[in-house]
Amino acid sequence: MAARYVVAPVAEIPPGGRKVVEAGAGRRIVVFNLEGEFFALLDRCPHQGGRLSGGKLCGLVESDEPGVFHYDRKGEILRCPWHQWEFDIRTGKSRHDPNRTRTRAFPAHVESGAALTQEGPYVLETFPVRVEEDYVVVEA
Repeated sequence: MAARYVVAPVAEIPPGGRKVVEAGAGRRIVVFNLEGEFFALLDRCPHQGGRLSGGKLCGLVESDEPGVFHYDRKGEILRCPWHQWEFDIRTGKSRHDPNRTRTRAFPAHVESGAALTQEGPYVLETFPVRVEEDYVVVEA
């Protein structure tokens, strides 16, 4: 079973934003907010180890026929700052060789703060607490 890491309140990572977190012993993960959906990638380019968290977000220029182009998936493609390799934020797959090259993707989702306080095998004396935010959680 993967370890779970509470990353941040949802409001701390706005749409189009990102946050770098350390999960476990020195493993850096970058969490992205794509219009309310959260995705997490290992913060390391598989090419030469560049930190993907410093990369530029872009989209795809696609063409169905010569001379006709359209821009799609704005902000869903991450370009490594070292050598410009591109990765799909949703899957971690590279754009140049998606079947063989990728950066590791981790499940990321939103949970209510109240749900997070209910976890654990221990029984303790509890006191009423009000939780007002939702949090991004990564399973790494």
